[in-house]
Amino acid sequence: MFTAEITVDARGHRCPVPTLRLRRALEDAPAGARVRLLADDPLARIDVPHFAAGGGFVVVESAETDGVLSFLVARPG
Repeated sequence: MFTAEITVDARGHRCPVPTLRLRRALEDAPAGARVRLLADDPLARIDVPHFAAGGGFVVVESAETDGVLSFLVARPG
């Protein structure tokens, strides 16, 4: 099982770019991988969980610090 965390820094980009970068990273990642998305577009709060649910991925955690949204998304293994 893949245990390292992949980070996708999409700060400074507006939706849908953060979600598209997350999708690409998850598609390229091995089963069981976790991808952390960093974004500062408020619409990511809506787009990322919606994308994850529709794609069969799991949002493990989400947080916001100093205007930066962080989502940890798992690819099922």
